[in-house]
Amino acid sequence: MDVIETQKDRTDLPLVVMPSVIASMVKPFTDLLGLLHDVARVRMWTDSTLDADEIVRRCEGADAVAVLGFHVTDALYVRLRDHVRCFAFGGTGVASYIDMQRAKRDGIAVCNVVRYGDHAVAEHAMALVLELARHAGALDQDVRAGHWRGRDGISLHGRTLGLVGFGGIGQAMASIAAGFGMEILAWNSHLHADAVKRYDVRPVDSIRDLFASSDVVSLHLPLLDSTRGVVTAKDLDALRPGTLFVNTARAEIIEEGALTRRLSRGDVPAGLDVFEREPLPKDDPLLRIPGVVVTPHVAWRTDEAFRGLTEQVIRSMSSFLAGGRFNRVI
Repeated sequence: MDVIETQKDRTDLPLVVMPSVIASMVKPFTDLLGLLHDVARVRMWTDSTLDADEIVRRCEGADAVAVLGFHVTDALYVRLRDHVRCFAFGGTGVASYIDMQRAKRDGIAVCNVVRYGDHAVAEHAMALVLELARHAGALDQDVRAGHWRGRDGISLHGRTLGLVGFGGIGQAMASIAAGFGMEILAWNSHLHADAVKRYDVRPVDSIRDLFASSDVVSLHLPLLDSTRGVVTAKDLDALRPGTLFVNTARAEIIEEGALTRRLSRGDVPAGLDVFEREPLPKDDPLLRIPGVVVTPHVAWRTDEAFRGLTEQVIRSMSSFLAGGRFNRVI
């Protein structure tokens, strides 16, 4: 474990702490630390940890904390709120990582990042679709185990993709799907006519109608108060047997427990990168359902996304300390 520190002697400057950084993000962050010169001291740990006690220890005296890969639980928040004035999240959907209303009441700033990984997430969503359709990973394991029987696949060409959410990621997904020759439906609370025309997308009035009309469904909504639980159990009931279901957005946009109940019927293959509990417990019932492919919340993790994300995290903290509002959610 290494610690990178800048301007250690400048005790007149506020302290920025990055208590947990995955290895692939160390260099992008290091390359950008100059943006905080004469703005803040920096203390960055070059390993990742989820241990709350260790995070508290590392954040001692911090004015701003970069939140990367861990949740600011209520218990952790209470231990940090006396000195931390800004939480800068390395992601979107911060409402699932911190109690936003509590931070607002306490006058603590919360920042996120935007549009840093649209193509990264869309590419991972399509990778999950392809795994469900053509089983490349499963076939690799079959061959390594000595089996040569093969598996039947599903052609995507001419099939209908339903997108729940049509922002940057949804639009990137539409562009990829068009290359496969798929028909594309989209539901969003407000669809922009120019984007609909650009991607030759057919708007659908309700999530339920979109589910009932699609061969593949992919979720691309941010987690907001207005989207929490927006996909209901009745919506999921509208999925036809054999529909491929993918979620690389947030688990909380689905009514709690509803997805597990629907997938338990065994007639809807699913590719999931996000979960109600993370890390996903070993005894989670999703792991026992045949036809479900799971990945550990990594859709955003590409070299391009790392560069965009790290720059926004640094700039949000720098802006906050200078009295600005760059990427401020609260």
